Amino acid sequence: MLTIFGRKKLSAEKVAHLLVNNILETAEKGFPDVAGFINDSPEFSRVPCVDGQDYGKFLMILVAGNFCYMPQFFRDGEEREIMNCAIEKLAPVFDLTPDACEQKIKEYRDFMARINSPSKNPLYAMSKAVFFKYGLNDFQEDYFRTACTPNPIFLKNLDDIMKNFVWDWQVFNDKFKVIPQAA
Repeated sequence: MLTIFGRKKLSAEKVAHLLVNNILETAEKGFPDVAGFINDSPEFSRVPCVDGQDYGKFLMILVAGNFCYMPQFFRDGEEREIMNCAIEKLAPVFDLTPDACEQKIKEYRDFMARINSPSKNPLYAMSKAVFFKYGLNDFQEDYFRTACTPNPIFLKNLDDIMKNFVWDWQVFNDKFKVIPQAA
């Protein structure tokens, strides 16, 4: 029905609200399963014992990773406006000022780009960020631990899980149109 009458219009603030609430909810509800997957992975020589309630770094990885996808789906002004609104909503969650929150997200994005180079795939960067931010290298068998690189089998399985935490901007854009904020 929406295709007959066009897409529903949403402000950047409303889009940011939906994005932030979705990321917060999926991080809180989904991380215990991610932690369970990590702890049960046979690719580790010792159990990492990742706490299912320790999802702060995971939340930041989800924010940074989902922000990385946005340029593919929005014009620069729209993307920046949505991100700014999202940062305003996220700052209190992390007990930061909006500027400090933006800086923290930038640090995560830069970290993810660095550990994922030369690949530009945000999904792979998110998986590698989970691996490094949760110190999983210490639990690998000697070969991978010495190389300081994730076991590719573990990383592939984690990629499959991380797909569930990526906002589907294509479906969103098929249903909704972002309208500029009123000046």
